[in-house]
Amino acid sequence: MIKTTILDSRRKVMITTANAFPGGRDCAAARLGISLKRLENQIYETAGVKPLSDGEIYQLEQETGTTHLPDYICAMYGGVFVRMPDDGMDNVDLYGLSIATSAKRGKVDMLIAAALADGEISEAEASEILAVHQKHIAARHEQVKATIALHSKRAVL
Repeated sequence: MIKTTILDSRRKVMITTANAFPGGRDCAAARLGISLKRLENQIYETAGVKPLSDGEIYQLEQETGTTHLPDYICAMYGGVFVRMPDDGMDNVDLYGLSIATSAKRGKVDMLIAAALADGEISEAEASEILAVHQKHIAARHEQVKATIALHSKRAVL
């Protein structure tokens, strides 16, 4: 079964982002110009320290290539985070987006098939299916916007 991270709290966003940083939390703290102890206090909101700001999380996510914070915020509103296509995109890039989108759809279908193996979809399985489905929809939307941008006389976004 394919496992996906379902982040349902800002704290989990901070933990996952810091842990995903190249070199781990030590390097994440150094990147932010703070001590490891301060980073951990900010993540867990201990010792009267405020959590990481959106800007600090964004700074870490730029280097990890993740989008945990916007995914979390969009999910709170029942939406899906969609990246805007790059200006310098060509047909090769568009093909890559198409393959990535297809792979994400395949993950959704595999999760549904595995969940239905016992005849019903549990709450945990439904949550995982929907999280992966959101990633698929976001990827598809990005692919469509990129196709329009690449093949339009002027950008229609």
